[in-house]
Amino acid sequence: MRFEEVDALGIVWHGRYASYFEDARVALGARYGIGYLDFYKHEIATPIKMLRVDYLLPLTFGEQMQIEATLHWSDAARLNHSYVIRNSRGEVTTTGCSVQLFLDRERQLMICPPEFVADFLDRWKHSTLGV
Repeated sequence: MRFEEVDALGIVWHGRYASYFEDARVALGARYGIGYLDFYKHEIATPIKMLRVDYLLPLTFGEQMQIEATLHWSDAARLNHSYVIRNSRGEVTTTGCSVQLFLDRERQLMICPPEFVADFLDRWKHSTLGV
């Protein structure tokens, strides 16, 4: 952890976890070819509708961590992610989940996934993308 991420007690400030989760989502999207730039290119916004964080153990200044993100299958027009953060001892310190919706260029809620997401889901369903 960096000094700017911790509070006066040397514990990671609770508000930082949303950005840790976002970093994990970006890495996962880059790995499987469905990231923020893909949505931007197709003029689709993906706002967070729900974010949950469960704090199990504190992370402290100078401590190393590992973040795991998983994209969960959904036929709906949304992205469901879960997260697990582990400290340098491999202990689970934090878990969470998020839901992102799809908005079209007029910022209207989409009922069906955009075509490029539907194509990704089809490849996922019929291959070994491993998400």
